[in-house]
Amino acid sequence: MVTSTHEASHRLFQEHPEALAHVFEALGIPPPSKSDFGTLSPDTTEIQPLERRVDTVLKFEPEMGESFLLAIEAQTKPHPEKGKSWAYYVAHLRAKYDMPVLLVAVCRDRPTAKWAAGPFECAVGPWTTQITRPFVLGPTTVPEITDEATVARNPAVATLSAIVHSENRRATAILEVLARGLLSLDPLITAYWTERVEVGLENTPIREKWKTMMDTLVTHFPGHRTMFEEKYLKGKAEEGALLILRVLDKHGIEVPDGVRERITSCADLDTLTVWFDRSLSAVSAEDLFTDDSDDPVDDGAYQAAMVRGEARGAAAGVLRVLEVRGLAISEHVRERITTCTDLDRVDDWLERAGTVEKAEELFDEA
Repeated sequence: MVTSTHEASHRLFQEHPEALAHVFEALGIPPPSKSDFGTLSPDTTEIQPLERRVDTVLKFEPEMGESFLLAIEAQTKPHPEKGKSWAYYVAHLRAKYDMPVLLVAVCRDRPTAKWAAGPFECAVGPWTTQITRPFVLGPTTVPEITDEATVARNPAVATLSAIVHSENRRATAILEVLARGLLSLDPLITAYWTERVEVGLENTPIREKWKTMMDTLVTHFPGHRTMFEEKYLKGKAEEGALLILRVLDKHGIEVPDGVRERITSCADLDTLTVWFDRSLSAVSAEDLFTDDSDDPVDDGAYQAAMVRGEARGAAAGVLRVLEVRGLAISEHVRERITTCTDLDRVDDWLERAGTVEKAEELFDEA
């Protein structure tokens, strides 16, 4: 059965052939540019009903140097017939296009990668007629990307590394670096690669870890209304609106459709906080929208409540950053962070959370 991981493992090269950088490096060829490639039909069928199809076929035609074809196959496990199919693919493409062919196998685990390296021989007695030796992109040939700058510079290579090493015991650490590196890119580009990685990990145990990691990301640029900050604020606004409606419901107050729409469509957290305070003593749903000049809420108490709320939000951000970075958080550290009401101090911890080696170092004096 063709899986999403199988598809992502070879389709990545169709749209981003720069992911083949490790292949070209091993061959001693300068890194390719996307303009050097063209996509060919993967169909190698000659006579029906026998169907043969390579996962991906690319034509490499640089302005200078040798042109050749790349036949890319994603292989999730050893298959006794695959060696014969690969030999056919190479021979057919070589004859059809009159160009050299490089067969590339993409594997996620070491046993499959070792098997895929061949050689696969066609021999009669002591005489070998043909030998097929794929170039394997696997755990031993694709390095683990542990540098955020490399991710930002070449997200295609970093994505391939994450997929290839998805069964590695260090897979979580690799994904953490990938996540932080992607955050440095334009939000739309970040979103694109985030989804591509998720599709590539679809049939792996680590996929849920990636989804959790990306769902709990805290923006590195608070106040700039980035995609991730917008997503976070939208979620908090939805929670606030539901809480207000629940309070009104518990008090037996009828909520007209117009009022419900106004509450649920509001994205301003400060306004929702005011409405929540008013919902505690409201007689009707419309009381939520009383002018501030008529609002009996004590200004001092309100401002203090706002600061406490901001401190709680910042504390949650500190914990998320530590969790995304894989740092252990003791109960003592967690309690100290979540109970702190000094907003300046929590903001300082949030800045340190991205660089400390241990959670306890948050509290070191500057």
